Amino acid sequence: MKPPLRGLRGRLLVAFVLVAAVATLTTGALTFREARTGVLQQSQDNVIKRLRYHVNALAAGVSYPPTRPDLEWIAAEVARAEPAQNWRVLATYRELRATSTPQDRFTELTPAMRSAVSSRRAAVFQRVSTRGGSSLVVGLPVTFETPGEHPASGVAVFLTVPQTGEQGYVDALVAAIGRAVLPALGLAVLLALLAARGVLRPVRELRRATRRIAEGHLDTRLAINGSDELADLSHTFNETAAALEGSVAELRRMEARARRFVADVSHELRTPLAAMSAVTDVLDEDAAGLTPDTATAVRLISEETVKLARLVDDLMEISRFDAGAAALQLDDIDLAESLRRTLAARAWLDTVDTLLPEPGELRGRVDPRRLDVVVANLVGNALRHGARPVQLLLYARESPDPDGTGESPDPDGTGWAVIEVRDSGPGIPADVLPHVFDRFYKSDTARTRTEGSGLGLSITAENVHLHGGTVRAANRAEGGAVFTVGIPLGRSLGQPREREGS
Repeated sequence: MKPPLRGLRGRLLVAFVLVAAVATLTTGALTFREARTGVLQQSQDNVIKRLRYHVNALAAGVSYPPTRPDLEWIAAEVARAEPAQNWRVLATYRELRATSTPQDRFTELTPAMRSAVSSRRAAVFQRVSTRGGSSLVVGLPVTFETPGEHPASGVAVFLTVPQTGEQGYVDALVAAIGRAVLPALGLAVLLALLAARGVLRPVRELRRATRRIAEGHLDTRLAINGSDELADLSHTFNETAAALEGSVAELRRMEARARRFVADVSHELRTPLAAMSAVTDVLDEDAAGLTPDTATAVRLISEETVKLARLVDDLMEISRFDAGAAALQLDDIDLAESLRRTLAARAWLDTVDTLLPEPGELRGRVDPRRLDVVVANLVGNALRHGARPVQLLLYARESPDPDGTGESPDPDGTGWAVIEVRDSGPGIPADVLPHVFDRFYKSDTARTRTEGSGLGLSITAENVHLHGGTVRAANRAEGGAVFTVGIPLGRSLGQPREREGS
């Protein structure tokens, strides 16, 4: 199973949520900044305006140069003019200082701000943070309009006013924005989910349709809604599926015709071949009384007739496998005894070395006839194309492979019967090894005729797979080829139409 964020749904959801969250938080931050700036700007402009008004009203009553009592009077009058605002006022002239409250050290005033006030004619302000909160410090130079004197008097009035109210407004604004951001973020996430669902629904339908086609339902089609890129993709998918369905249907028709042709030809050949076999048998019996050339011709016809009959039988057997008509006739038999009977029926007991269990030691539910075909084809192939000694081994194992892994699971948990056929020949060329079970495959393309039909190993593989087993070919390290067959000892995984043997 994929991690949640590795899939397309997770990535789309995360992308939508991130975009929504960034947009919401950015909007909230910008709104807060603008509102805070507006609140503080309005408060600042109002304080500077009122301070300038009061200072201008008092400046006419001050003598120049001012004395300390004059500075104290200015500071006290300015502070008294706004009793509700808790103004703290400092009036300075060169080295003289006077505050509206005795012993007030006026620590909020910085040297940089005092220097700025002394060099300008406009008001200067600065916001400072103290333990008690935020305060606004305003510095205003006093000018005179006395004729003949420089308008810059050197007198400056500094004002400190607490920003308690403004801070309250800002805190309330933060809380309001916070309360608004959470619902907005939730709404954005909901919209992101809906958008992701709208994008992913066609993708999920495409995945289901592709899976159904992979399962063989070639008539699967997608509903086309809209005219966007996903609709174009659905349209292309439908066209591809229709083309694939047509191609597969045509291939199946051609394959069915080919199978019927092979089956019909094989069936029609059986009757004349039976007659030919009877005639050749008679001729073989009288071959001793014929001339040498005639006897040779009779024996050649007899051999070729036998090969042709074997080829027809193999073609009929392959046709049954292709048509799905091959069925198992299972029986609980002694596997070692069955292999001995196979060798004895073909006079191979003295030709093939055997390593088999004792009678009754290894039993299994198999089709005796098909097991006979498997062993006979493998041993005959080793005798024809390999070199002696040829060995036939039978043993039980939990898995059909020597490494213990197995190519197929054991259907009943009862283990496997493993049959090995070894020869001492040159082995199988590496380029031929993957094709040894192919029909009519020839390792030497210049060789147009073989002793067998070219279908023996293919029929062997079909019979083994019908039992639910495995078969493989390999080369031994010490030389020679080895064919390994693994058959489950329990009930076989054959065709569902299998018929129990007696």
